[in-house]
Amino acid sequence: MKIGFFDSGLGGLVALKAVARALPDYDYEFYGDTANLPYGDKSEEEIFELTKAGIVHLFSRDCLLVIIACNTASAETLRRLQDGFLKDKYPDHRVLGVIIPTLEELVTLGLKHALLVATTRTIASGKYERELAKLTDAPLITARATPELVPLIELGEAEAALGSLIATIKGVGEVDGVILGCTHYSVLKDKLRAGFPTLCFISQDEIIPNKLADYLERHPEIKSQLSRESTRNVFLTDNSSRYDQVIRELLGGAFIEQ
Repeated sequence: MKIGFFDSGLGGLVALKAVARALPDYDYEFYGDTANLPYGDKSEEEIFELTKAGIVHLFSRDCLLVIIACNTASAETLRRLQDGFLKDKYPDHRVLGVIIPTLEELVTLGLKHALLVATTRTIASGKYERELAKLTDAPLITARATPELVPLIELGEAEAALGSLIATIKGVGEVDGVILGCTHYSVLKDKLRAGFPTLCFISQDEIIPNKLADYLERHPEIKSQLSRESTRNVFLTDNSSRYDQVIRELLGGAFIEQ
């Protein structure tokens, strides 16, 4: 049995690369719904159906555990999938999100006021604020939707995305940290840190590996079923030559199918 990663595009590959580096022995499957990105401007029902289709695909590829690396899907559909669909159809499988681990990291860092940048749907869901309210010593969050970033990053225009995000950060005022609330944004983290050395940037590709390792230790019934042949397979609902190049750079010899 394998570990699956789901994302609306290629952003989740950054998280998968980080996990595969930390836990290299496991077998991984990636599903990128590139035909329907971005998810940030879609309805809740559209996001649910698209995410469910991706999860079913990963389960059909022998995945026992799936990480939803898409914040929009984590915000809008994760609980619905866990409480309904999984219990009814796949009771032995597990699906995890990225929002709660991100907020746990935020609290651990002891930040007082953080800027959250994410897609329009993630911000509108209020998921970050609701979950943060359940934690002790929760900091203040200021949320800003940045819907232009995912399309720019997917098109390979990272510099344009960086410029837009820098303008957003400068326009907010005094904060001591920034939550990059979309795995796509992880590709911008190094230049953001160089440009804002006094700010703490929370990038989900740096959080997920340790959180997943901890989860597997706490759930030996899952860990014991996972195969360890170090395979990495990628499925995209719509491919392009540029995607092939990105995947080769991120995952090396991954098998790509469409």
